[in-house]
Amino acid sequence: MIIGENELIASREYDVPQELVFRAWTTPDLLAKWWGPRGFKNTFHECDIRPGGTWKFTMHGPDGVDYPNHNVFVELVPAERVVIDHLNVHEFRVTGTFEDLDSRTRVTFRQNFKKKEEFEKAKPICIEANEQQLDRLGKVLAEMAD
Repeated sequence: MIIGENELIASREYDVPQELVFRAWTTPDLLAKWWGPRGFKNTFHECDIRPGGTWKFTMHGPDGVDYPNHNVFVELVPAERVVIDHLNVHEFRVTGTFEDLDSRTRVTFRQNFKKKEEFEKAKPICIEANEQQLDRLGKVLAEMAD
């Protein structure tokens, strides 16, 4: 995990091609399986995966607390990048980039907060949560590759 100015950056390498990673980020049923920290489940209410498309969902925490989320897809570059703006509570931009390493892919997950105060408040939670989310992505990618 790298911590920049208002930004958290995590990366991971997976034994799958870029196309599978992009599919996991842009297929609602797959996205619902891995988005969020360990123990969380998702209910998608709207998931229009295109630039300008709305993504509304509820994350259900393992403690029974529900977390409503409102996002907009900003950019989709097939096999290379997905950019999402998170618009409620803490405002931030998520940029997922997928770098081809022959038969492997390096995923870099960047979370850039709009306001420094929000970044400082969310940072202690998001550092571990983002790593757990990448663990969950790895499990989904392994299932897809089988």
